[in-house]
Amino acid sequence: MTLAEMSCLYRDSADAIRLRMAELRLAVRQETDPEAVRRLRRRITELTPLLQEARELAVLTAHYYDRSYHKHERYTL
Repeated sequence: MTLAEMSCLYRDSADAIRLRMAELRLAVRQETDPEAVRRLRRRITELTPLLQEARELAVLTAHYYDRSYHKHERYTL
């Protein structure tokens, strides 16, 4: 698998996470049980770093070999 292919997979994963978070936000607005709302918000909070990481890795893998691209410090040794 090439880095370009991995970039597409990371982008697809980010899109899926983003859609799931939108579904959860809609469920929060419709929910009346405070405990259920708390669980939904916690799940959104848990998905947030996964979304950020998937987006960052999609960009990193798409531009890994570009000389002008400044790599993200988080993923550099």
